[in-house]
Amino acid sequence: MGFRGEALASMTYVAHVTVTTITKGQLHGYRVSYKDGVMENEPKACAAVKGTQIMIENLFYNMSARRKNLQNSADDYSKIVDLLSRFAIHHTSVSFSCRKHGAGRADVSSVATLSRIDAIRSVYGVSVARSLMKVEALDNDPSSSVFQMDGFISNSEYVAKKITMVLFINDRLVDCTALKRALEIVYAATLPKASKPFIYMSIVLPPEHVDVNVHPTKREVSLLNQEVIIEKIQSVVESRLRSSNETQIFQEQTVEPPSSSQMISSKDSNRNPLASGSKSQKVPVNKMVRTDSSDPAGRLHSYLHAEPRGHLEKNTSLTAVRSSVRQRRNPKETADLSSIQELIAEIDSNCHSGMLDIVRHCTYIGMADDVFALLQHDTHLYLANVVSLSKELMYQQVLRRFAHFNAIQLSNPAPLKELIVLALKEGDTDPESTENDELNEKIAEMNTELLKQKADLVEEYFSIHIDKDGNLSRLPVILDQYTPDMDRVPEFVLCLGNDVDWEEEKKCFQVISAALGNFYAMHPPMLPNPSGDGLQFYQKRKLVRNNEGSLSCNTAADDMVMEDEIEHELVAEAETAWAQREWSIQHVLFPSMRLFFKPPNSMATNGTFVRVASLEKLYRIFERC
Repeated sequence: MGFRGEALASMTYVAHVTVTTITKGQLHGYRVSYKDGVMENEPKACAAVKGTQIMIENLFYNMSARRKNLQNSADDYSKIVDLLSRFAIHHTSVSFSCRKHGAGRADVSSVATLSRIDAIRSVYGVSVARSLMKVEALDNDPSSSVFQMDGFISNSEYVAKKITMVLFINDRLVDCTALKRALEIVYAATLPKASKPFIYMSIVLPPEHVDVNVHPTKREVSLLNQEVIIEKIQSVVESRLRSSNETQIFQEQTVEPPSSSQMISSKDSNRNPLASGSKSQKVPVNKMVRTDSSDPAGRLHSYLHAEPRGHLEKNTSLTAVRSSVRQRRNPKETADLSSIQELIAEIDSNCHSGMLDIVRHCTYIGMADDVFALLQHDTHLYLANVVSLSKELMYQQVLRRFAHFNAIQLSNPAPLKELIVLALKEGDTDPESTENDELNEKIAEMNTELLKQKADLVEEYFSIHIDKDGNLSRLPVILDQYTPDMDRVPEFVLCLGNDVDWEEEKKCFQVISAALGNFYAMHPPMLPNPSGDGLQFYQKRKLVRNNEGSLSCNTAADDMVMEDEIEHELVAEAETAWAQREWSIQHVLFPSMRLFFKPPNSMATNGTFVRVASLEKLYRIFERC
């Protein structure tokens, strides 16, 4: 947890502290509680996930004067979020999650990844990540300085009201006022309009070259040969900024021109904009909206040539989906449970009116990449995170359809124990290792027994059927005409067993609904996208004859060559999965969002919606050209 020395022990005097831990190779963990600086009871055996969890509750419950100083909890919480965000983008091998008590979703959520830019994108948003450039500096001269620096800095496209600098020295989060001031000077001189940058830097240097005793909290540090190090970093940053300011890279995509029939139809529609024949008020060309939000068809598909994909192209199926989505409204009668009514009231009160207008009246254009879709609303173009949107929509639909689900019958019942073992295997750093098999089996047995005991509850309220033998045979229908990715069933079952607090009604229903939302969210398929660079994952090396292309036992080694062979069956399976997902996004997700979705306030700032273009601003640019 990173507590300094006596800090964890001090917590036990001013709060209720619960520690749950399990060491590698143990069959079960232990849980112990502390109050007033002493252990309340002897440690008790319990089911646990490998590692240590420390829960601190009722902070300063016995110090009324100190507790009064915590009245501004929002300010304290924002500092906590900022601190965890900084750790999340540095320690990319660790998953971080921070959620305010009572909130339905996390304000910081990152998963372990090998790419730092992906970590920055998940924490600070896509608009920040796409404006960053990598910088590196190195010096091994003992007479001047010895250090290694790598990081990311923002370019001229990044605009913010204040500087964000994340600095780690020898893996410790610190401040260095001199370095920060030097980098601000570089930005002000090189990119005047971008003088408030985003900077992430990780500096490694000998520990004896760092003076940590210049500040009481050891937050700020001073370096040996600090002027030399700062000068070299300053020079690298300035060079990188000047090169980026001179060159801009744009990605282009070849599209086919629309057919003549489409052009004629478009001209006719523009010629007669109002069927009533009344005289319309003239709209300035830079504010004219040329799309219809009631048309659910993706705009990009009319320009890009695509081969037919079987049932995905059938008009009858598309008509059935649209009709089903429009006709099936939320059930008017929900279960008479105050906890569910409170959760729904929280969704309604936390709805962002501006985002709601975008969702209700946007036009779906197409997928920009594996995660983001392009939407148009009025004269603005947005990137929308499909995974985040679908996860929140599914969560809201679970609560609104509570105890009123139709069911998906699985063709073959799935044993819970095998699913949980599979999920635990996927979470191991080395899935091929058999070292933790006995522990995983024990955890799976305990979770299976727990879920069998709760089978009546989950079936009555969520239409999740678990039979007496511990087999999963039915799942709920959350959106009509949509079936979730069954590859994610193990993760969902493990979440039910590990994360649900079955003792508190509201928290229990909230976590189960969130787990269903994550399971049913429209994640990218497990198989890599075979289009573009993704095709390399489906190539395998094959040894063939140099002249005839066949292998013989008597062939000399010099006549053999390695060739790439594409696994066409696997490619076809992947293409079907990706096409099915995009079809569901266009014809199920966005029509359902227009009817049911209430975007939370957090989506206005966490990168779920990013405005990428505005018609009025584009006209100003063209007018200056």
